[in-house]
Amino acid sequence: MSEFKIKFRGVRGSYPIADKDFLQYGGNTSCVEVNVNGHLIILDAGTGLINIGHELMGKYISSGANAAERTPVKATVLISHIHQDHLQGFTFFRPLHIPSSVINVFGNVNYNESLADEMSELLFGKSFPLDLGDIAGNLNIKDLNETEGIILRRGEAPIIKRIETENDAKVEGDDVLITCYRSYAHPQEGVLIYKISYKDKVLVYATDKESYPGGDKKLINFARGCNLLIHDAQYTTEDYLDAFAPKQGYGHSTFEMAVDAKNQSGAEKLVFFHYDPGYDDNKLNCIKENYNQDDIIFAQEGMELSLL
Repeated sequence: MSEFKIKFRGVRGSYPIADKDFLQYGGNTSCVEVNVNGHLIILDAGTGLINIGHELMGKYISSGANAAERTPVKATVLISHIHQDHLQGFTFFRPLHIPSSVINVFGNVNYNESLADEMSELLFGKSFPLDLGDIAGNLNIKDLNETEGIILRRGEAPIIKRIETENDAKVEGDDVLITCYRSYAHPQEGVLIYKISYKDKVLVYATDKESYPGGDKKLINFARGCNLLIHDAQYTTEDYLDAFAPKQGYGHSTFEMAVDAKNQSGAEKLVFFHYDPGYDDNKLNCIKENYNQDDIIFAQEGMELSLL
């Protein structure tokens, strides 16, 4: 049966937080689980990834009496960029340490180094008991640029497809197509903005990006007519423009910038995402009072949406 389901596993930016005043929206950092036509896609690997790993391990163990009989974990992980809040959960993703797992990771190339080299340096070696080469599972880390798309097809490894025209970005049959573009509206070589397309449904994931006067035209065109736009909303306009500690240039949007992107792109629904860790439940609920409409959603950890 076809499905296109989204589950929010971590909705915070910058760093995770555990406190009684953050239980409604959650304290884990960026991670979104997408299950589409039998494929597991994970957007970013913040601390929200850890709980996905626990659940997948439970399913793996219950799928058979021993390793030979169990169904391997397979996942496609899309990294927007290599800042800590988007990678913090990766080494603790338990399926990585199971030999039968197949984990394909794609992401942004930074500083003229490969994604594999960057992840190895940041997450393993001196900062973790294992080196990248010690991972037991089948881990494939690949660089991705905006002229490439990923086709997910049942029974096959991910297929890299060159995207040069609008016709190249059309979805065929039961394929799931992932496309992206690089936004430079975030410090240190920018981020990848992702689009996941299946049948006639489209999800766009645009985290860690700041907007521009008149709107981000590249994002607006990329997200044109999508069903769901997940958009960075780290700051209120008041905090963004604060006279003593302005947030301009930090590479994050305000709630109003996200709404503007929705309106200009014609997205059916908008999800606010990547909240500042200083915004507790009470503050977010106060902000929410200004957006009392069905097509604007405040992401909460554990929240599920469906596009089919």
